[in-house]
Amino acid sequence: MNPYQHLQLPLVEGDVARLEGLLAESVIFGDAYLDSVTTHLIYAGGKRLRPLLAVACATFGEREATREDLMGGVAVELMHLASLYHDDVMDEAEIRRNVESVNARYGNLIAIVAGDYLMARSAGIAADHGVEMARLMAHTLAWLTRGQAAEVQTIYNVERSEAQYYDAIEGKTAALMSASCQVGAITAGHAPEVLAALTEFGRCFGMVYQLRDDILDVIDVNNKLGKPAGQDLAEGVYNLPTILALRSAAGDELRTILGTPLDDAQRERARELVMGSGGIEGAIAAAAAFSEQARAALTLVPSPGVQLGLGRFVDSLMTEFPGF
Repeated sequence: MNPYQHLQLPLVEGDVARLEGLLAESVIFGDAYLDSVTTHLIYAGGKRLRPLLAVACATFGEREATREDLMGGVAVELMHLASLYHDDVMDEAEIRRNVESVNARYGNLIAIVAGDYLMARSAGIAADHGVEMARLMAHTLAWLTRGQAAEVQTIYNVERSEAQYYDAIEGKTAALMSASCQVGAITAGHAPEVLAALTEFGRCFGMVYQLRDDILDVIDVNNKLGKPAGQDLAEGVYNLPTILALRSAAGDELRTILGTPLDDAQRERARELVMGSGGIEGAIAAAAAFSEQARAALTLVPSPGVQLGLGRFVDSLMTEFPGF
């Protein structure tokens, strides 16, 4: 996914490119070993979706970003990177962004400490801007923690509810997308009603984004997500397509397979059952509803260019599904 081809806001693309150097500068403090750890995933690259949202919401693509706008983008990206360091420890991941994960290369203890440091730098940048942004990033960190905890509590639980699922993804994904849009509005000094609209757009965008990943986890046989299709099923993370499938006619057989780690044959059978149950279609409908809410929020943003660009961006997530 190349977000810039949908946004079509050249100034925003240039601003995010400028932000790359600030990302590394913000975490380097002169110790060669620790600097290599804290910059490991920065230099590995990434889509930089969260800084993109922050900058687009600050400038609307109508002016160059100020240093404050860019540092707002740095703050949200560092918080995102910190969460990846910690997630990879929890998941015992070996690869992230096509390179060794930090925990695989440096060990779990260093990965945890480095993740803590990235969070501290994010908080420090936010505090340098002022109380409003510092408060926002503190609340967002709480949401991230809550979302991750909500997911962990329901691992291998075939009784996981839709409410539990939505609580988890709103915390672990949508909260930081929403905060990214808020940060841009704060650094730009947008009016309260515009800030509220961008905040809601970011939340709904984040929900669509996570639903997309969870649907692709089941249907993607082309490895778009960098993991085998059905990997979440195998690891006991039962997302919305699976929750809906468990309530369908396929539910009885699916329950006999799920509840414990799966081998390759079990994973493939579970994936087939979810795909044939209507669970994918139900999750796509949920994503479409959040997409409509995101577009409705954009109508309150006083910039036709950013309305169009961010609208195309959220629409691009939906085009990866069958029937769209």
